Amino acid sequence: MDGLAILLVSSAVLVAGYFVYSRVLGAILGLDPNRKTPAETMRDGVDYVPAHPAVLFGHHFATIAGAGPIVGPVLAAQFGWASVLAWVLIGCVFIGAAHDMIALFLSVRHEGKSIGTVIGNILGPNGRTLFLLFSWSALILVIAEFTRQIAATFVSNPGIATASLLFIAEAVAFGFCVNRLRIGVLPASLVFVPLMFASVWFGGYIPLDLAAMLEGRTGDPVAAARMIWTVVLLGYCFLASTLPVWILLQPRDYLNSYLLYAMMALGFLGVFTAHPEIKLEAFTAFHAEGRGGVSALFPFLFVTVACGACSGFHALVASGTSSKQIASERHIRPVGYGAMLLEGVLAVLALIGVAGTWSGAEYVDVVARKEPVELFAGSLAGFCTSAFELFGCGEESAAAGASAAGSFILLAVSAFLMTSVDSATRLARFTWQEMFPVSDPYLVDRGAAAPPRLGTRIFRNMYLGTTMVVGLVAFLLLGSPEASKSLWTTFASANQMLATLTLLTATLWFVKHKKPVLITFVPMLFMMAVSVYALVLLFTGSLKSGDIVKTVATGVLLALAGSLIAFGIKQLLVASKGGRGYEHVHGHRHHGRRGGR
Repeated sequence: MDGLAILLVSSAVLVAGYFVYSRVLGAILGLDPNRKTPAETMRDGVDYVPAHPAVLFGHHFATIAGAGPIVGPVLAAQFGWASVLAWVLIGCVFIGAAHDMIALFLSVRHEGKSIGTVIGNILGPNGRTLFLLFSWSALILVIAEFTRQIAATFVSNPGIATASLLFIAEAVAFGFCVNRLRIGVLPASLVFVPLMFASVWFGGYIPLDLAAMLEGRTGDPVAAARMIWTVVLLGYCFLASTLPVWILLQPRDYLNSYLLYAMMALGFLGVFTAHPEIKLEAFTAFHAEGRGGVSALFPFLFVTVACGACSGFHALVASGTSSKQIASERHIRPVGYGAMLLEGVLAVLALIGVAGTWSGAEYVDVVARKEPVELFAGSLAGFCTSAFELFGCGEESAAAGASAAGSFILLAVSAFLMTSVDSATRLARFTWQEMFPVSDPYLVDRGAAAPPRLGTRIFRNMYLGTTMVVGLVAFLLLGSPEASKSLWTTFASANQMLATLTLLTATLWFVKHKKPVLITFVPMLFMMAVSVYALVLLFTGSLKSGDIVKTVATGVLLALAGSLIAFGIKQLLVASKGGRGYEHVHGHRHHGRRGGR
């Protein structure tokens, strides 16, 4: 099978999904370009700030992408390339992209509040609290693991550290130029995007090698350098969470998105010129030996490949930061649905990379020894060798070009990890604040007459909320690094449970507003089966192995998920019988301010 044919057919399917299925969804949801969004009606200059659609797309895409659409397909290839490809295409078009678009829409129609608050409107205060706790726990794990990966990358590739710091400075300058000097996004981009790529070159010449600086001053300079970078990154996360979005978050994610576009262009160029022949089997077995041992295709294929097919984390991003920056409901389709499809293309590239480079036996060996991102970078760089040779480069020059391409890809992935980390910290801060509502038991009503209590004001303080998040992550990474690694293995299943709960919320909203319910109900049932079964297998497996940390973590997640599903099923049964659900009964409390009416 030709890898180029797979890429072209897959891209055509995803493009068709945007022009056909997303239009259907938009019509069903009732997108109204004339309706003011929370970014306008609740503008505060910190979190609620209207963004140019290109800037918002860059922020949203870079945040939801991270390393997920790369790592998932590379690891899941143990089941065969056809299995992974089918899940990416079907899942992305009919589940993942729809999930993201609906989550963004529901948040916009609920004053830009998180999907947790939307769930609270439907399931009541207990359901809301349980979901916020579930989301907050998952976000802590995301921040901890991604921070650990970035710190390790900075130590092993010091040039990436230099370039990343330069990116941050350039982003602040870009944000100031666009938002304060009122320079247009296009002219500012023509200056700062080339500067960003120049920083990649500059970082290679002046690497910030902390391990070398600490040589002879400490017993383990590598470990010391990782600790220093961890502290620096957590400090950066604190600033990214509390500074106005236009200063750092918006511009940095927007500029970094060009790295991802360039990386994907390299991938396309490599596949077009190399025409890689797929070496992996199309299908191996329903049980396969992979990096994590023997695992079952159901549910672990659908858990391992999350970003690129369907990911609950995307709902937190859509309803956490993107919904507060969207200037018009006409942007919901390209941002919510379109960004997910582009992530699906990246997942297909990652799959072609590993499937077109190693055969079955070679794959099992190499995936056990190297990190998935390293395999991705190496495979695409290998494809690029053909491109350099096509342009007349000699063998040595082509090899050097391929090596540079591999380094650039690693840098790009590191930048995406940072976008996920800084946005996840802000999302965790939002989630923490929403656990302490101002006046209403399950909805923060900005129109409430009564002032919030002193304790509520203290706990809702964004600096305290961010400190709680950063402090817990610091404990996991600096005080108990092994525990954080163990907990990360449970996040994949928890992530898909987040998607299940978002689809459950959408289903209840569709029932209430008499919308076609099957477009969310069927995906919800599938994702529920996947996530619950995966959590059960992880819980029983850790219980047998005596892994106390993982047993407790998966047990708590199962209990929270089970309670939320029970609440949801109860409300679904009530709504389907024409009864009055929690939101309807308590709607008078909100002075008619909730969206969707």
